[in-house]
Amino acid sequence: MLFCSHAYTSDSTLLVFGDSISAAYGMEQDQGWVHLLAQQPDLQAAGFKVVNASVSGETTDGGVVRLPKTLALHQPDIVIIELGGNDGLRGYPINNIRSNINEMIRLAQASGARVLLVSMVLPANYGRRYIGAFEGLYSAAANEYDINVVPFVFKGVATDESLMQRDGIHPRPEAQQMLLDGIWPYLQPLVDQATLGANASPQASTQLTTTPSARMAD
Repeated sequence: MLFCSHAYTSDSTLLVFGDSISAAYGMEQDQGWVHLLAQQPDLQAAGFKVVNASVSGETTDGGVVRLPKTLALHQPDIVIIELGGNDGLRGYPINNIRSNINEMIRLAQASGARVLLVSMVLPANYGRRYIGAFEGLYSAAANEYDINVVPFVFKGVATDESLMQRDGIHPRPEAQQMLLDGIWPYLQPLVDQATLGANASPQASTQLTTTPSARMAD
């Protein structure tokens, strides 16, 4: 089921394709960073529709399966890929994660969308070799496909227990603006590029479409 605001027509679409971090796990949808993103003045001025197709517990395997239909349905101008964290926490093979991330980037670019990749890190107990390979795949993919990559957005959040939920994995509502603040500087250039030459109405209101999921994070 899709939820969206109404009454306005958007010129462009921004698709957030992630896991529980983007699906507002453990809180109301309007408390999550994606909802806050939809309130950004630059997006509102351009009349962007923000589609949140994030699924709690999603892996890159699931992302590769879901993305083609999601792209065909929403035809986004910008795609934010925020996946891989669940793969890493489960110790999935690095080559499989890398292949899936690369494939999602290729699919999004082939659809004509600009892509922003959000990187993840792992706890120290996963071992230096695995952690290094996992964290390195994001920058490698960004270099290969000439896209922007967001450094680990939990910096300054994960080390503050007051900003994390009881599971120690998911940020609390109070941390959501910090997540957005970490992402926006890398996203804004893509928004500017997407709106160049567009006849965006300054009265247009940003819409937020959310695809809620019953699947829970690990």
